[in-house]
Amino acid sequence: MTRALVILAEGFEEIEATTIIDVLRRGGVEVTAAGLAPGPARGSHGISLLPDTTLDQTRGTYDAIVLPGGSPGTENLARDPRVLDLLRQHHQAQKTVAAVCAAPSVLARAGLLQGRRATIYPTMTDHLQGAHAESQAVVQDGNLVTSQGPGTTMAFALALLERLAGRARADEVGQRLLYRP
Repeated sequence: MTRALVILAEGFEEIEATTIIDVLRRGGVEVTAAGLAPGPARGSHGISLLPDTTLDQTRGTYDAIVLPGGSPGTENLARDPRVLDLLRQHHQAQKTVAAVCAAPSVLARAGLLQGRRATIYPTMTDHLQGAHAESQAVVQDGNLVTSQGPGTTMAFALALLERLAGRARADEVGQRLLYRP
């Protein structure tokens, strides 16, 4: 079974996290939501989610690592050496690494965006050090997938689902959700 790890840091963007987890699970992807610390993670707008596990307790390999944005969630991800190391390892293995909203800045901090095409929340393009910044809702470059923010998260999640489970599955889920690009 295809597996994805969604990392939830304190201050994550709720729309992004729940949309990604929901769409991927509807599409048959085994999603593990992992917090940086035990217990509930509080989102940037005061909504708490209970992750499935902690990052330290994750086991096995994943086909994708996905970072929701949000503030201060993105900053918390970028300051965590475990996250940066995991992103580098995953990228080196040519597995899908994805980030939305402000979280592509974490990919830049990990050194993954040098010379690559990427997008980010429009006011944060200066955080894409070394990347070719684009203004599309979703940008895919090799194993990297980035997106701009809460309003683009459905397109982002469906693009991830297509990569992980195929176009037919992504189209089916998109139709059931009444998604109209």
